[in-house]
Amino acid sequence: MKAVHIIGSKTLGGAERFFLRLVSALATHGVEVTAIVRRGSEVAGAARDVVPTVELPLRTVWDPFSRLAVSRTIKKLRPDVVQTYMGRATRLTRQERGHGPVHIARLGGYYKLAGYRHAHAWIVNTRGLGDYLVENGFPADRVYLIGNFIDIPQSKAKDEINSLRLSFGIPGDAIVLMTAGRFIEVKGHAGLLEAFSHIPQRIKGRRPWLLLLGDGPLGASLKAQARALGIEDRTVWTGWQTEPEPFFQAADLVVFPSHEQETFGNVILEAWAAGKPLVTTRFRGAVEITCHGEDAWQVPCRDPAALGRGIVSVLEDPTLAARIAHRGSEKVRKEFSREAIVRRYVKLYERLMSVPAQRDL
Repeated sequence: MKAVHIIGSKTLGGAERFFLRLVSALATHGVEVTAIVRRGSEVAGAARDVVPTVELPLRTVWDPFSRLAVSRTIKKLRPDVVQTYMGRATRLTRQERGHGPVHIARLGGYYKLAGYRHAHAWIVNTRGLGDYLVENGFPADRVYLIGNFIDIPQSKAKDEINSLRLSFGIPGDAIVLMTAGRFIEVKGHAGLLEAFSHIPQRIKGRRPWLLLLGDGPLGASLKAQARALGIEDRTVWTGWQTEPEPFFQAADLVVFPSHEQETFGNVILEAWAAGKPLVTTRFRGAVEITCHGEDAWQVPCRDPAALGRGIVSVLEDPTLAARIAHRGSEKVRKEFSREAIVRRYVKLYERLMSVPAQRDL
């Protein structure tokens, strides 16, 4: 089985890291995968270490030369399946129905849908997103739900974790709260900073610190906010980390403060994979995949006071924190493992390849 996966992103983020995990997993599973990526992008540099990679301009969704380059590359590679990610790659990929490879568009957000209708089938990572497509006229029998997955990281030695904390000036006896994600409005970092500024200076005799992994357009304003709130001495900005797993292991609690529009939230899986308790807002993805008080502690979106109370509730109750962490770890191993998700992708590919009419929408 041959598959081409196309993504037009310039920088690495949660969606791009999942793309890299998936193409790697498919290749390991025996699928002959080639990645088509944007020339000179961060994704291109990372993809070259994973699977055979073709770099194309992928300039804009309207660029005829980029569309022609994609078409010619697909024709040369002769795949059975072409899977595109997000708007740019999907708009630039045009495959005639009933001939050539099956074109599957994978959506990870509530995008404007005009640029996705020409695909032959669609993959979504939440039920809500699938409902959104069907409500907007997409055929229900061609919309497939396949969640994300995360690899369980190898546990770091305690000395390594302590060294990582100390390298960022975090005392060994601190309580470390962490979050990860691009510094954009939907991720809710501003609300997290406000919530952090109101939690007690000491919790069970330990001083809380906040660790933020990521970068983005709101970075400068968020750092200014931390200074204004008087928390900059206990707030650590790590920048974007290509290997975030050690930072999750260095945390005592993972906080995911996104707004309602967040679709899935890979940070949830990363927290569970690291065996850490999770406090999350009730955004779209969280209410679908987490259970309040069992594998996560949920609070309302856009409510810093409630977020602060949720953080304190978990930190002050070690039994609750341990239960949330344990059950989250169990869930990610059972429902969001690499093997389980990749099996579903391969099964779907085989199904679409075996029935030519699947392409004739």
